[in-house]
Amino acid sequence: MPREVLCTPDAPSSPLYSQGVRAGGHLHVSGLVGIDPSTGELAGAGIQDQTRQALRNCRAVLGAGGATLDDVVEVGVLLTRSEDFAGLNEEYARWFPPPGPARYVARLGVDLPGVLVSIRMTAVTA
Repeated sequence: MPREVLCTPDAPSSPLYSQGVRAGGHLHVSGLVGIDPSTGELAGAGIQDQTRQALRNCRAVLGAGGATLDDVVEVGVLLTRSEDFAGLNEEYARWFPPPGPARYVARLGVDLPGVLVSIRMTAVTA
């Protein structure tokens, strides 16, 4: 099964990884942080601002692969600070009302200055 690398200017990018990869009907979005691609800066200092931007970034990559948030089957969240869990959930619920996709939340294991959250997704399309 061939893989298609996805790229969009509407999400942060790096030469170290693909923003997303489609393999058949599966679309995998890399872990993206709350950087606004138009400025190259974090969208804010708070968990909700960064969560909102990270979700926007993921949505942009999904769109580049012909998918939407409705196609998402799994979301992985890495948090820098455990105390941000409630704020993460508050913003997340605006994007994924019940019943949402499968999800996990764990601690971010690297120190990225100012970064509070990283979000990855897997979507399935027909």
